[in-house]
Amino acid sequence: MNQPWTDYLGEHDRAVLARGRFAQRMGFGARPAIIAIDCQRYMVGERGVDDGRYPSSCGAIGWAAVDRIGALLSAARGAGVPVFLTRFVLAADGSDIGVYGRKRAFLAGREDWCLEGTPGADLLPEVGPLAGDTVIVKKKPSAFFGTPLLSYLVERQIDTVVIVGGATSNCVRATVFDASSFNLRTIVPHDAVFDRLPVSHAISLFDMDRQFADVVSAQEVIERFGIQAEPTA
Repeated sequence: MNQPWTDYLGEHDRAVLARGRFAQRMGFGARPAIIAIDCQRYMVGERGVDDGRYPSSCGAIGWAAVDRIGALLSAARGAGVPVFLTRFVLAADGSDIGVYGRKRAFLAGREDWCLEGTPGADLLPEVGPLAGDTVIVKKKPSAFFGTPLLSYLVERQIDTVVIVGGATSNCVRATVFDASSFNLRTIVPHDAVFDRLPVSHAISLFDMDRQFADVVSAQEVIERFGIQAEPTA
């Protein structure tokens, strides 16, 4: 099966991977949770509208992934799998943007970005939150940095995290690396994460699958949650 990064690799690259025995499968543990990263209006704009209004929008690619995320979250909730939703939100005056402001111009006063109290910062209704979900506000790329996420996972004895959302090369990637650093089994459905640039999406997934996560399809995870929902003997 071709993965999103297949066309970017040459024979030498494949030989290096085989020699180093990279990309082994870690699989699911006993207690999964799902973490949906920044499924917010500013990340995808309005469905079917590509008028340039939302400067950070991933557009149609993002919406395709959001639909799969919605299906994954529904399966997770049905299986009793904990759901965590993150929101990346900046103060309206930019006072908490930090060093990110040296790489990205602060879009002051815009309703279509990630500023507190604006529609752009809202979670998409397609993902929630629903009763029982946990929403976490973050100020940095990783969902773990400066948030109580790890403590919630520890309390629930979570050993596996399924990470979805956007953007693949930014906040998803940072969260995956931190999850792996905390020795959590990490699963990334390649069709339930999204990015503005196809090359960033593909190579980030390659790097994650090579050493930090299992990159699989959304359907594989949904089927796994179905198993999770079955009563134990």
